[in-house]
Amino acid sequence: MVKKTPAEKLATIKDGYTLEGATIELGAAIIDGQIHKEAQVRLPLAMMNRHGLVAGATGTGKTVTLHMMAEQLSTAGVPVFLADIKGDLSGLATAAAGSEKLTARTEALGQNWSSSAFPVEFLALGGDGNGIPVRATVTSFGPILLSRVMELNDTQESSLQLVFHFADKNNLELIDLKDLRAVISFLTSAEGKEALAELGGLSKATAGVILRELVNLEAQGLEKFFGEPEFDTAELLRTAPDGRGVISCLELPTLQTKPMLFSTFLMWLLADLFEDLPEAGDLEKPKLVFFLDEAHLLFNGASKAFLSAITTTVRLIRSKGVGIFFVTQTPKDVPADVLGQLANRIQHALRAFTPEDAKALKATVSTFPVSDYDLEETLTSAGIGEAVITVMNEKGAPTPVALTRLRAPQSVMGPSEQTTMEKTIAASELLAKYGTAVDNISAYEKLTGKGAPTTGAPAPGAPTVPTGQAQTPGNTIDAEARRIEEEILGRPSSRPLPAPLPEQQVESGNPAGSPQPPAKRTPAQPPTQARPQQGGGVAGDIADALGGALGGGLKSMVRSMGTQLGRELLRGVFGTSSRRRR
Repeated sequence: MVKKTPAEKLATIKDGYTLEGATIELGAAIIDGQIHKEAQVRLPLAMMNRHGLVAGATGTGKTVTLHMMAEQLSTAGVPVFLADIKGDLSGLATAAAGSEKLTARTEALGQNWSSSAFPVEFLALGGDGNGIPVRATVTSFGPILLSRVMELNDTQESSLQLVFHFADKNNLELIDLKDLRAVISFLTSAEGKEALAELGGLSKATAGVILRELVNLEAQGLEKFFGEPEFDTAELLRTAPDGRGVISCLELPTLQTKPMLFSTFLMWLLADLFEDLPEAGDLEKPKLVFFLDEAHLLFNGASKAFLSAITTTVRLIRSKGVGIFFVTQTPKDVPADVLGQLANRIQHALRAFTPEDAKALKATVSTFPVSDYDLEETLTSAGIGEAVITVMNEKGAPTPVALTRLRAPQSVMGPSEQTTMEKTIAASELLAKYGTAVDNISAYEKLTGKGAPTTGAPAPGAPTVPTGQAQTPGNTIDAEARRIEEEILGRPSSRPLPAPLPEQQVESGNPAGSPQPPAKRTPAQPPTQARPQQGGGVAGDIADALGGALGGGLKSMVRSMGTQLGRELLRGVFGTSSRRRR
């Protein structure tokens, strides 16, 4: 390779980062040890949904990089989500004070610096820390993510999926951990023996192991992270009255004791967004940029199902206008299938103190395009606040690799004052919505016959307590399927009746507190009620197409099959669910 002169290297970087649209200004290029403020390194705003990686050894400035990028995204009207592991990012809510040292740095970079605070929403996982409590229902969290938190093996994970299937099918709402414990206890009891046998792949021994792991979670105090009111991930997409994007900072001060829970909860937030957001295509700016800190925790020892779900989410959520930046120490922490989706790279310094470090360094260098830098030397000698950068330009091609002195944030680099945080939380419109935990009627109450304790006013949108034979979506679908079969065959349907709710079993003679397996079902008589509304959506479209090909006589049956299929697909790639999708 022909060695370039400093002027030629400078021209390469200047040309490579001359972009037309809105950008995130990252800093000034360093060439042969000299900062060149005329060579600004930037990231196209429209390419932020091509995802990215912010990596580097501890103490090299990754957190400040996130801080600086979040400020500019907010200014551009893009909402941001940050996992605030150490509480340092709360400084975004406080304007920074200038200094001579700061002025000298920013002038050398060509940065027009000014002090500013930004609109911040403080969130706290399960209310553990300073912020609006973020909770998920167990049914929404789903079996794959919950298996990750419980550190189950593949066989146990598959068994837990069967437990969720049983609960879904029998209208047993899994709101918190005691609901799931009640369902598993029922299946492993004498009363649940028949229901357990019907599940096929679930053995009593495996169910017992899952139950023990569940009790262990509760003993660690993790039950407060599950429950209602469930956090609506649409809250992450808000903008402030002045048009700036809201920066949502999620804190878990006890991360050291719950690292798996924290990283998996972040994935739940992403999975929920993925399932709910419509397709958006290529936008001028993303709807949300999601910084996923401590990314290595997601992948260590993960099951094949979990890794597959992450890969699918990262690959497809781009088209819904969401950009994901994984934050970790080296690219080796991220599986190849996921790493291949990360077009924007900001690599801070690495250390090569051990043979393992040397391997990681070589692997990191191999992920960058050919450049004018000796990357092994550059990555081990880069200073704090410097990074090797390559991003995707507006034409979808990688920009030249550039060692960059990064810009300084405009808000405080460190925690905000406690009083500032308290005032921000008290003024939040989310406090009334999520501040008080509630315990509505769910699987535990249905299976044990015990009433739910009062924990506050019902949350907005909370489900009502079913009475009598509830007209749930499942019951409506089953009734429609029976009607269609009777219409075509001219005789009573052989399809089973819906399982009665546990309250009905009590009313029909079973004593309260004695859970019974789903009652045996008998053939239905021809219905006399009005015909229910046909299902629509994708399943209905498929049914219409197949029905037209097969003839009018089978069209209704195909539509019924499509509707049943639609019900089975309500859980997403992680097995997650949501009231908005039920």
